[in-house]
This record gives sequence, C-alpha cells and structure tokens, in this order.
Amino acid sequence: MDQALADAPGLDALDSRDTAFARLLLLTTLRRLGQIDTFLAGLMDHPLPARRGPVQDVLRLGVCQLAFLETPAHAAVASTVALAHGPRLAPYRGLVNAVLRRASREHGAIAELDAPRLNTPDWLWNSWTEAYGEATCRAIAEAHLGEPPLDLSPVSDAEDRAEALRATLGAQRLPAGTLRLRGAGKVPRLAGYEAGEGWVQDAAAALPARLLGPVADKRVLEIGAAPGGKTAQLATAGARVIALDRSASRLARLRENLGRLRLEAEIVEADALEWSPPAQVDMVLLDAPCTATGTIRRHPDIPPLRGPADVGRLAALQGRLLARAATMVAPGGLLVYVSCSLQPEECERQVDALLASSPKFARLPVLADEIPGLREAVTAVGDLRTLPSHWAEYGGMDGFYAARLRHHP
Repeated sequence: MDQALADAPGLDALDSRDTAFARLLLLTTLRRLGQIDTFLAGLMDHPLPARRGPVQDVLRLGVCQLAFLETPAHAAVASTVALAHGPRLAPYRGLVNAVLRRASREHGAIAELDAPRLNTPDWLWNSWTEAYGEATCRAIAEAHLGEPPLDLSPVSDAEDRAEALRATLGAQRLPAGTLRLRGAGKVPRLAGYEAGEGWVQDAAAALPARLLGPVADKRVLEIGAAPGGKTAQLATAGARVIALDRSASRLARLRENLGRLRLEAEIVEADALEWSPPAQVDMVLLDAPCTATGTIRRHPDIPPLRGPADVGRLAALQGRLLARAATMVAPGGLLVYVSCSLQPEECERQVDALLASSPKFARLPVLADEIPGLREAVTAVGDLRTLPSHWAEYGGMDGFYAARLRHHP
C-alpha cells in the first residue's frame, strides 16, 4: 500500500489536507472492506461481473465516505460518480449514481453488520480462533478497525531527556517507555524528529530487542535489520551491531535513520542463507520475514494480499533462516527469534522445531518484569506474544512473537 501511494500519479500535487484525506479514505475502505462489500451486495439485484472490478472499487470508495467518513451525501455521490470516466467505467456511471444515491439513504444499516467478523477473511478468523479462542479472535479483529496511534522510541533512556521529549510532543508514555501520539501528522515535522531524538516504532516492535538483556560491547547480529528500529535500539544500548538485510532499498532507509539518529552499525547487504559472520557472535536477533498479520491495524492491505499459501511458503523460509541463525551464535550466547505474525506456523512452531533438532539450544523464558505492564503477553512456556487487543486502554499494539534461546556450550 505504501508503495502504491508513493507511485500514485498526482498525489504529491495535492495539498496536505487532500493528501491526508486520500490516505484516510484508502485505509478506511480497506479496514471496512467486508462490511462495505456486504452492504453493496444488498443494494444491487445482480453482482458485478468479475471483470468490472474497477466499478466495484469506485462504489467501495463512495460507500466508505457515506458510512464511515461522514462526507456530506451530495459531495460523496458527486465526487464518486466523477471517478466513473473512461471507456471501462463510463458505461457504468448511471449504475454508480443510482447505487450511491440509495446508499446515501440506507447507509445506517451498515452499522448493524458484524464488523469484526465481516472485515476478517475466513482463513484468518479460523486460524486465530483455533490459536487464541473465539473471544480473543474477535478482540483482535475489533482492534484492527481503528486508526492506530503513532509510537516513537526515544533515542535516550535518560529519564529527564525522555520526559522532555514527551512533554514537547504532548505524548503519552507507555509502561515500557514508548511515546505514543494521536493525530501526530507528518512524522518529519514532529518536534525533535529531525534532530534525532527518536524513531517511529510500534510499542510491540520495541520489546523483542529488550530480551537480549545488557548488550553493551556485545557483538550482536541482526538478521532482517531494515528499516532499522531494532538496530537503533541495540546501537543506543551500546551493542556492536551487524545489521544484515538483503534489500538494498530497505538498507538505504536504515542508513538514513541511523544517520539522523547519529548511531553506528556495520551494515551488510546479503542473504542470511548464504552469508556468515567472520566468527560466531554473542547474540543473534532474527527478525524473520513473515505474513505480518500482526500489523494489520497499520497495514489493512495485508488481508486481501495474503492467503494460507503464503503462511506455508514463509514458514519454510523461516525454518531455514532459524537453523542458519543458530549456527552463528557462539556457545553461551543468545538467539532471539522474532515474527510480527499472528500465525502459530510462523512463530511457536518454528521455535519448537529448532529445539527438537538442536539439543544445544534451550528456551530462556521471558520474565514478566522484562516487559512492564504486559504480564499477559508472556506465554505458558515463557515466550513473548503480544496481540493487537493488548493495551486496549492505551490504543492497542501490533501482534509480535519472540522466543529467547540460549546456546549451551
């Protein structure tokens, strides 16, 4: 989605207010897609042919404005009908007008639909129900419907400096130290941002690196390091970081972030399956590529883009990466496996498989006081599992999994 917005012709030419509205319209339509499509199906006698997807998209945007953005009906209908132009859409302009006029009268009915269930694809709903129970699954789906706040990690753990930044931003300080803002606007314009006082990082994403404990002067290899949030955490804490990623474009963002924060790391562009450090390191943090279903509240394009086949494909890759990462840890060292997925196949099952095949590794359980205010995120076996429904009183968080393993000599 972010790439699509970056490539959208003419978006940069809009003023900031219109750009913000376009982004909000897109995000809200994606978050409410199941509700919108169910409501639209009730307005039309016959479904649109599959080849008329662009017409369906135009209608979705119109209904979103009417039902969720409180756009005046005349403006929502007129602006949406205006989108129906060109040889593919113009023949349907009358249909778009008629459907949206009816929608403008009846859109109140959309609030009566089961939003959490309809906006969650069946394969995700079934997976989360099996893994967490139906009540928790519903709470996760409910958390995906709202606009998430912006989280910042302060570059300094010094209490006075972090408090000064919080006060300047008017932010809320969460129990684990993250600064949370609502209605923040453009990130580069935030006070202290360009001066390197902090970086954008969801509160949940800031937790896994903490599991390494004291890292000052330790050799820490981070696999899948870009765009650099965890790299910045480790470098701030004094680690000698090797930041490994195979994506040149993502590493460019990492370099920019470290430069702005005035932090240093050894940056390596390579595939972890083919690269090895000169010697085994004290600690490895593997931020595994995954379906990212734990980040749907920030990236509502994930459900329509992902499917069960992606879970299997990525799980196979994760298994290879985890086995490879295990060979890079020095005896007595730590390996932290991290995934921003809610799917057990990409999380617990990967760690269980490694432990079954590598007797020199054992879980080092996470303790509740290592993640302040999140006792419920420690699993029965001592792993970390945050859910979007956690910290609901603060505005939720992303879903992350992390397991800490020790390499016994």
